[in-house]
Amino acid sequence: MVEPRRFPLTVLSEEEELFRESVAEFADSALRPHVAEMDALGEFRRDLLERFFDLGLMGIEIPEDLGGAGSTFFMAVLAVEELSRVDASAGVICDVQNTLVNNAIQRWGTVDQKTRYFPLLASRWVGAYALSEASSGSDAFSLRARAEKRGDRYILNGQKLWITNGKEAELFIVFATVDPALGYKGITAFLVERTAKGLAVGKKEEKLGIRASSTCEVILDDCEVPEENLLGEAGRGYRIAIETLNEGRIGIGAQMVGLSRGALECSLAYARERTAFGKPISDFQAVQFMLAEMATDLEAARLMVYNAARLREAGRDFLTAAAQAKYFSSMVAERVASQALEIYGGYGYSRDYPVEKYYRDAKIGKIYEGTSNMQLATIAKQLLR
Repeated sequence: MVEPRRFPLTVLSEEEELFRESVAEFADSALRPHVAEMDALGEFRRDLLERFFDLGLMGIEIPEDLGGAGSTFFMAVLAVEELSRVDASAGVICDVQNTLVNNAIQRWGTVDQKTRYFPLLASRWVGAYALSEASSGSDAFSLRARAEKRGDRYILNGQKLWITNGKEAELFIVFATVDPALGYKGITAFLVERTAKGLAVGKKEEKLGIRASSTCEVILDDCEVPEENLLGEAGRGYRIAIETLNEGRIGIGAQMVGLSRGALECSLAYARERTAFGKPISDFQAVQFMLAEMATDLEAARLMVYNAARLREAGRDFLTAAAQAKYFSSMVAERVASQALEIYGGYGYSRDYPVEKYYRDAKIGKIYEGTSNMQLATIAKQLLR
């Protein structure tokens, strides 16, 4: 019997390679010229966001009959990686839309919810995932936001913090508890439109990195949500949150891989051009060894992220792989960006050159969608079961 042909993880199918190339070309030609300006202003250009929709980057897994690309989770990972190679802010906008918002609706939404929201999310609506609160970041289920059933609607009260895409979002997946006495079993997910009575987007955070990606508070003041906008079942929001974030962590891993690639590409170009003592600094073994370390770390991180994505796509258990991929790739991104800055020397510390931004952007990888310590806790729990 002939064994089926097996390909290395980093070898893409023809369709995947063509898609990756198209995203890379867009990132280099349309996105890169505006990265520094968007970072300085702390704002993502609306015209570029519209291009994301035009290219199908905001509805990658949404079925074609509902306006999406009808593609795969792995394609979303490739898109996040290629965008993040140029701008990590762009990468996370695409990531949250696909791996969190669209993914949650695809898995737990009703036919009516998909019919109503997917065409909008594929064409012009940005989505946001409103889980975090002031006292519930890593401890995601100590939520204070409340949801009270009144007739055919729920009334939500509370404050959400650190909501990515908050400024641009037209649809929020909001988590609140219907009964604090039930603990995590009271947590429920809701689809809340920006125009809902009682919802307001508040303060936009001024951040160290990924500055063009908006991070805002969301205020719920007797916010009215119709019962048909309940996502999944009442009291099952904890499962939606956990399982969606497990997949989202692969997306963050892809963001960190893309960031590392961008930093390495800049370092290679600069090392060939910069001269010292009469020759390019790439001729010095110390610089060569730094570049070799950076490339090796990057390749290991990429393999872990791709493996986690392939496991998820194959319907296999990917929980440990996702946590490991996010944990390791965020460490690699921080290390590679730091080494890139050192290769640039004094110029690297200046905003006239790109690597200081990679350095600032890298830090978030260890923090959002589950801190590095939370990933270690998840990995250890799986090992000791």
